[in-house]
Amino acid sequence: MPELRRWFPADPRKVGDDPDYRFTLANERTFLSWIRTSLAIAAGGLAAISLLDDLPNEQFVAIGLLSLSFVTAATAYRRWALNETAMRLEEPLPPSKLPLFITTAVAVGAVVSVAFVITTV
Repeated sequence: MPELRRWFPADPRKVGDDPDYRFTLANERTFLSWIRTSLAIAAGGLAAISLLDDLPNEQFVAIGLLSLSFVTAATAYRRWALNETAMRLEEPLPPSKLPLFITTAVAVGAVVSVAFVITTV
């Protein structure tokens, strides 16, 4: 169970003091931005399944995008909870690897997709 808490922290609103509401709302907007990003990546994965029928192995592109979408959505909650907890305890915000991970995954995915299209055309 402690391993599960590492990935999905408990409700942070039960610790510390309420921070300035502007910071809480900014943290929530950031969380919602990551969720929108996850939905856009999922839409790309579903579009790959539907629109790339002429390319062989298009399901690998779709599965990659859908997996990236899952990781983004799951990590968004963790990031929100850790930031909220840090603000309530007046501690520095924890560093996040999510932006670097998403940037790298999208860049690598784009290069692989272009190479895939070039070799199949």
